Amino acid sequence: MRFALFEHVSWPSGASHSQVFREATAQVQRAEELGFHCAWLAEHHFTQYGLASASMLLATHIAAHTSRIRLGTGITIASIRNPVLLAEEAATLDILSDGRLDFGVGSGGAPELRGFGISREESRERFAETVDAVLGLWTTPVYSHHGKFFDIEGVGIGPSPVQKPYPPLYAAVRNPWSVEFAVDRNMRHMTGVTATTDEAMKQRQAYLDVAAQRGKVVDPLEMPLFRYVYVADTDDEVRRDTKEHLLWVWECLEWQQSDDRRTGLSLDEWLKRRKAPSVSYEELYEKHVFFGTPAKVRRQVEELHRQGIEYFGGSFGFGGLGHANAVRSMDLFAREVMPNFQPSASRSA
Repeated sequence: MRFALFEHVSWPSGASHSQVFREATAQVQRAEELGFHCAWLAEHHFTQYGLASASMLLATHIAAHTSRIRLGTGITIASIRNPVLLAEEAATLDILSDGRLDFGVGSGGAPELRGFGISREESRERFAETVDAVLGLWTTPVYSHHGKFFDIEGVGIGPSPVQKPYPPLYAAVRNPWSVEFAVDRNMRHMTGVTATTDEAMKQRQAYLDVAAQRGKVVDPLEMPLFRYVYVADTDDEVRRDTKEHLLWVWECLEWQQSDDRRTGLSLDEWLKRRKAPSVSYEELYEKHVFFGTPAKVRRQVEELHRQGIEYFGGSFGFGGLGHANAVRSMDLFAREVMPNFQPSASRSA
């Protein structure tokens, strides 16, 4: 199996922006030391849920402080970008990382699209046109495109990616149209962290079904599935360390979607006004996360492995959990869980 780190780059109240970026970078550096295959950075805008609004800039910074671990955008919001700039920026990151970019794209969530003046209905077409134009720019010396949203006439971009013909493409897709679009362009599937594990597996299977219908062979080592992960010595310690921070994640997501947020009510003010979370910690603990002792989390990963998962990623630093706790959890996961899924362990099982 492959293992990855998934970074939302959460921005809890009281933390400075520089502290958040510094700790995210340090966690990726530690992941490299521990043998993780890739670190994925999630792009979000206008929310404390994630501070990596300029995810490729952050990835470029991290590339300068690492040497082996791959760097994934999970995802870059293609719907809000000009394809020429996007192609140039991603190619630059691929060069500066010595060919370590895994390029994940998506259409973005409703609050982000509103902030950029793009309707949900329009975002799908923008996403498709942008992705196709980026691929054209990467593979055609002099490229022209005349679409609904962009006119590109006789453009040859520089620089071009190190990886040929271009970096591996990934997409977090769920609806039937976007799944078919991703399969037809050989974009590898990834699942996010907020769906239940069962929902994530269904999304993955929908992609595999379309790929099979198209006669395409999919390598499970190229299909990451992400979960919130926390590993500690006892279950009491797990619950004590994570409850506040996991609930904060869902509260932040609810605030993003609320009318109050659009009128300028801050997250902290909104939390003071609301009566109780709409979801319980126990529900999240049972359905959404891989929390527990090393033995428990190992069993959870084993169950996924039995269902065909070969690439698993953990979000360890969620919701302002704290850098020390996140790194300690990563260390335990790498020491007590990951070795059970190495080739030598599989052969001896």
